[in-house]
Amino acid sequence: MFKPITLTWLVCVALGAGAAMAQSDGGEEGVRLEIQEWDVPFDGGRARDPWVDAEGQVWFVGQQTHYVGRFTPESGEFERFPLEAGTGPHTVVTTEGGVWYAGNRAAHLGRLDPASGELERFAPPGDGPRDVHSIAVDSQGNLWFTEQGGNRVGYFDTRDHSFTMHDVSAGGAHPYGIVMHDDQPWIALFGTHRLATVADGELRTIELPRPETRPRRLDVASNGQVWYGDYATGHIGRYDPESGEVTEWPAPAGEQSRPYAVVMDGEDRFWIVETGVRPNRFVAFDTRAETWSEPFEIPSGGGTVRHMVYDEQRNAIWFGTDENTLGRAELE
Repeated sequence: MFKPITLTWLVCVALGAGAAMAQSDGGEEGVRLEIQEWDVPFDGGRARDPWVDAEGQVWFVGQQTHYVGRFTPESGEFERFPLEAGTGPHTVVTTEGGVWYAGNRAAHLGRLDPASGELERFAPPGDGPRDVHSIAVDSQGNLWFTEQGGNRVGYFDTRDHSFTMHDVSAGGAHPYGIVMHDDQPWIALFGTHRLATVADGELRTIELPRPETRPRRLDVASNGQVWYGDYATGHIGRYDPESGEVTEWPAPAGEQSRPYAVVMDGEDRFWIVETGVRPNRFVAFDTRAETWSEPFEIPSGGGTVRHMVYDEQRNAIWFGTDENTLGRAELE
């Protein structure tokens, strides 16, 4: 089921305080955002999908040149842990059991031991596409993940290394973004106008009102309501699991918005990055007041910001860009 590999890694230190910094006030909504970016010193571009571990170190992947990266903000040090050529890593998360990445192009979940550089690969069962895409972690350190081409949602027990797979009945659903809330996974089915979840061992889908909606990524507010970005037509939406009600709002840039990366902060503000405008820009929707903040442009331009995470301890959002930068947006 797995193949152990040992590889060496490269350490670099970023020069200067960062590639760029922007600072802005949020107008009447009172949101203040300070954005800082660091140039990633590894070739290939598309540094993506950061994850903040318990020590505040930031993990990310190089999708095009096949590595897992680690960044220490205090020192500016970057480390590169190479993966096998052709891996095409898509996401990385950490648990007490190690560093886990999605081997998107090589049909596996991978585990990295940073101390030794050893890699283990675990292949989901099945004969079709097993393009492990995005990963979420439950409270026990086990993994839920999506297979976009495989049209499946998977669960991986990190202790006994067993898989449980859930097929999506709708063809071409393209399971994409996935998050956990109270140990329940929520999934954006990017190829359809549906969300999905797994409860009591069964996958069920939720149909959204507009057939043209294409939810790409999502997050959950503290009250359990599920928020998503509609990449196709430039909206955000809220699904209430209690009532089944769906409500949508147009994004500030309208049809040009292309909301891709999204995340909920500690004040239940739903942040999106509008990737259809240049430069890419952050904008927040206050889910309690139902109002938008002003936009905050990304200094490097962003290219495309595909995923981001909220660091509750430091009240900051981390993101990666197609300009090969790693970014931090601090909230005040």
